[in-house]
Amino acid sequence: MKSDNVVKIKSYQFAIRIVHLYKFLVEEKKEYILSKQLLRSGTSVGANVREAEHAESKADFIHKLSVALKEANETEYWLDLLKETGYLNNSEYISIQFDIKEILKLLTSIIKTAKQK
Repeated sequence: MKSDNVVKIKSYQFAIRIVHLYKFLVEEKKEYILSKQLLRSGTSVGANVREAEHAESKADFIHKLSVALKEANETEYWLDLLKETGYLNNSEYISIQFDIKEILKLLTSIIKTAKQK
């Protein structure tokens, strides 16, 4: 992966949003359990994308990005749950939901392409 690749940038920016959302949920909504799960999975996406940059093999690259994809999928679950339980309003949810959907699509495409080569 190149150092200026889209998924690396978007997953890092997403992690920053997740940290800010975590702080909001804890400080304003007094929600500690779901927000911690969100923080863990939401920041893990970018961390696994970064690990894939220095993969030891093509299989390792695919594996690291597959882990990132799983973490992104889990993050989407926590976001859905936070919305449905009233911790996120519709506009907050839609904004961050767009970002995670984009990351999911990017990761899926990269993994699929890597497997075909």
